[in-house]
Amino acid sequence: MSRENALDLLKKYNHEAFHIRHALTVESVMKWYARELGYDPEHWGIVGLLHDIDFEKYPEEHCIKAPELLREGGFGDDIIHAVCSHGYALTVDVKPEHEMEKVLYAVDELTGLIWAAAEMRPSKSVQDMELKSLKKKYKSKNFAAGCSREVIERGAEMLGWELNDLLNKTILAMRSCEASVNEAMN
Repeated sequence: MSRENALDLLKKYNHEAFHIRHALTVESVMKWYARELGYDPEHWGIVGLLHDIDFEKYPEEHCIKAPELLREGGFGDDIIHAVCSHGYALTVDVKPEHEMEKVLYAVDELTGLIWAAAEMRPSKSVQDMELKSLKKKYKSKNFAAGCSREVIERGAEMLGWELNDLLNKTILAMRSCEASVNEAMN
């Protein structure tokens, strides 16, 4: 399936700018990681784009309603498993197995936290964000409280990465896509 089909399907169930921005950000971050790790960026990007397909309309059935919506859109079991695996131990028992699924699990919450931290900066940008300032926000339990540090840490552990490496790499990934995501939202 094409990215265009995936975006159309996403927009069928998601209308709020916040959710669209998050999907575009996760898509781009997943593409960045795919290139870094030697995988197909388009495939990883589609998984990132669709990962929260059911969240806006069916928040109580997050990762539970997704298979139905994705099948309706013509997506196969590989995409469905990948999308649902980011809800592992939260809403579903679909364990992240492939490296792509583990990356998605780790960066979903983290991209939200980094974006919130960027919004607090005078520049309103991730371009001048450093690991040290992100770690300060990360340690503050009240900051972006909806972004689960436990999930982020579990994701880093699944990947066998140090938390600081995950944080730093995701900052770099978000720097690479910030302008294109902003442009897409305008």
